Amino acid sequence: MKWGIGATLTAMLCFSFQPVMAGNSLRNEALQTFKPVPTVAPELKGNPATPAKIKLGKMLYFDPRLSKSALISCNTCHNLGLGGADFQETSTGHGWQKGPRNAPTVFNSVFNVAQFWDGRAKNLAEQAKGPVQASVEMNNTPKNVLKTLNSMPEYPELFHQAFPADKDPVTFDNMARAIEAFEATLLTPDSPFDRFLRGEQGAMSSAAKKGLKIFMDKGCQDCHGGVNMGGEGYYPFGVVKAPAKAIMAGDKGRYKVTKIKGDKYVFKAPSLRNIALTAPYFHSGKVWRLREAVTIMGSAQLGATLTNNEVNLIVDFLQATTGRQPQVEYPILPAPTDTTPQPVLK
Repeated sequence: MKWGIGATLTAMLCFSFQPVMAGNSLRNEALQTFKPVPTVAPELKGNPATPAKIKLGKMLYFDPRLSKSALISCNTCHNLGLGGADFQETSTGHGWQKGPRNAPTVFNSVFNVAQFWDGRAKNLAEQAKGPVQASVEMNNTPKNVLKTLNSMPEYPELFHQAFPADKDPVTFDNMARAIEAFEATLLTPDSPFDRFLRGEQGAMSSAAKKGLKIFMDKGCQDCHGGVNMGGEGYYPFGVVKAPAKAIMAGDKGRYKVTKIKGDKYVFKAPSLRNIALTAPYFHSGKVWRLREAVTIMGSAQLGATLTNNEVNLIVDFLQATTGRQPQVEYPILPAPTDTTPQPVLK
């Protein structure tokens, strides 16, 4: 059969546009559920960010003297060089105590509906106050924190710059607000998935696109949607099939906060952004391989036995969510004085 020039060009155009049209269809479907990570931090309710506040928050985030031992900082458990987590099943705190839960990443956490696995902190400022006072973590008190901060003249000056309207700005609440302002800047935009959502068809591999399609077709996005691919709601772990007892680790989840029977084994859905960087997985940190985590979620949440190929493709997609990591220069912290509390290790 002979084709005319016009028919040949039409056919060529159809073949060349077919993959693009398929890609656009997948992108349009994804945009119903997901949003790209922005490059600029969102506004904080009741805590407007300023350069002075962010600078102070950054210093406090890295200062281990907020802990009783002067060894543990926010960055210890939420290491900015390790995807905002700590590569531990559960974090090691004061006196080498092991915490009860895996440390979630701090990256993009400003988009979460609440903080902690059980959502007991309504925002990052409230979350920042928890570990400082927890005996198993930093084991300090607000009084001792303020004594420490006031003992170094540079800190009161920085607090005055960050909170100029406050007569006495060196407070435990303002410490937390400054940390929140800094943490809100820890975003990871421009992942291959973000670029795909913005219309860059070649940003994700063919395998990652297939994994995205499976992820959506299976219903994974019901719990892991939005900007952060999670963090927007609370769900039972084991909707269809309870995971192994070792993975649950006896943790009743949100029930510890609400005491509502229906909240037993309910957890805030974790973010899947940068998930390839933040092993181990789940609240207990008992699963170290991303493929295994995907398989478990298929059976526990969806009642589905995912094939090896499906698991591999979903993992390809999840790896495409790794964004540009924050480039943070380690701050030079104020020097201690004779009145700075000395470390207490026990």
